[in-house]
Amino acid sequence: MTLRSGVYADSVKLMQVSRDVAALDGVTGVLVAMATPLNLELAAGMGLSPDGDPSPEQLLIAIRAEDDDALALALAAVDAALAARERSTGTATAVPQRTVGAGLRDLPDGTPALAIVSVPGEYAVAEAADAIAAGRSVLVFSDGISVEHEVALKQAAHRSGVLVMGPDCGTAIVSGVALGFANVVRPGPVGLVAASGTGAQQVSCLLDAAGVGVSHVLGVGGRDLSAAVGGLATLDALAALDADPATERVLLVSKPPAPSVEQSVSAAAAELSVPVRSAVLSAQTPDLTAAVEALLTDMGLDVPSWPSRPGPAEAAVPGATLKGLYSGGTLADEAMLIAAPVLGDIRSNTPLRPELDYAFDPAAQDLSASGHVVIDFGDDALTVGRAHPMIDPTLRLEAIANLAASGEPSILLMDVVLGYGADPDPAGTLVPALTAARERTALPVVVALIGTEGDPQGWSRQADALAAAGAHVFSSNAAATRYALHLIGTDPLGASA
Repeated sequence: MTLRSGVYADSVKLMQVSRDVAALDGVTGVLVAMATPLNLELAAGMGLSPDGDPSPEQLLIAIRAEDDDALALALAAVDAALAARERSTGTATAVPQRTVGAGLRDLPDGTPALAIVSVPGEYAVAEAADAIAAGRSVLVFSDGISVEHEVALKQAAHRSGVLVMGPDCGTAIVSGVALGFANVVRPGPVGLVAASGTGAQQVSCLLDAAGVGVSHVLGVGGRDLSAAVGGLATLDALAALDADPATERVLLVSKPPAPSVEQSVSAAAAELSVPVRSAVLSAQTPDLTAAVEALLTDMGLDVPSWPSRPGPAEAAVPGATLKGLYSGGTLADEAMLIAAPVLGDIRSNTPLRPELDYAFDPAAQDLSASGHVVIDFGDDALTVGRAHPMIDPTLRLEAIANLAASGEPSILLMDVVLGYGADPDPAGTLVPALTAARERTALPVVVALIGTEGDPQGWSRQADALAAAGAHVFSSNAAATRYALHLIGTDPLGASA
């Protein structure tokens, strides 16, 4: 294990480096990350400890390999990846600014700029505050920020007339520029305010499939509509879109907000000149696709047949259990909200009701359980020290193998999310696992494939590969969920269509 000073890369880049190097022959463990206390603990769990007294500003490279040759190749691959980043940013010989605010203030007057903060949470607050003080909006990709600090940042942003997106904002599109895990969608008149990353991706991709583009996707962080935060960024984002000449309609995407916050946001939306439609998930409104269809109707447009790829003809399996293995938390919630009225209780690590909590030990990777289960692999408890499942599918692949080995009659329901930052070929990784599972148990597989034809992975290319492996593929998570219910022997709202 080595430590390097004067080297920094954001967490998404380091996750991708770790994933790529881990795939090399002879490499049994990789952690490339900043030397925070948490990452040092993870390295210790690999049986590796650094010499000296590490500091969080140093880059930690921990590699476990079968032999010296594999170790040398892995280190060379890390060096190549970091060198490629330096060449692509043109900063190999430049002296970097030491703070976000200093970098922003050095820009020529009138230069549009948005600060992106992707550092450990304990440092993110200061950097975000620095950007706000420089009069700039900021996207906070980092998590691990307290609610109190989130409120303080958003109050400061409101006073300064700028916007805080996040913390833990994984998806945004600003003036056509995709940030984080965003998709390649056409420009257009619909603005999104989203307290959900994968929810925003689902909605923007469906709009793109319908021929309708987006002006901006403003992520506000998953806690913004909680009682503690009070919708501070949502209110500012709605006002910003109302003032934007390119935005003619607004869609608000979220998990269920606090009732008092929902009332205040609804009241503020009613005062805007731009029409605002809700795509807030709840037991009464469990379907993001339906919200998009209603918006299209508002706009006087026809609702298209959403893209899909049929799988093999399969008879229903009455009494089978639903196993949802998701990378997107909002998509997992949507699946449970649709399925629970039909199936009854569904256990989850992010349950609809506290008594349905599926307690498991992430360190032991024990994700097996009998009965109906939906797991959100993107939940913070499962991403500590590892890449998000949209980048690294390891845990889901293990869960698929365990499900096939269990012998329990089941229907596998899962999402595959495309776009910038995600796995460059998720089908290439999933197809061998799905093929092996189906050969062992004839496991029916239903996939919600979230993306567009313009994404680097290409929706059709991925859909065709998954369908060839026996999966039923839908661009709508709601449609995928209803088809999975159909395979269990129910037919809710025309699920077989």
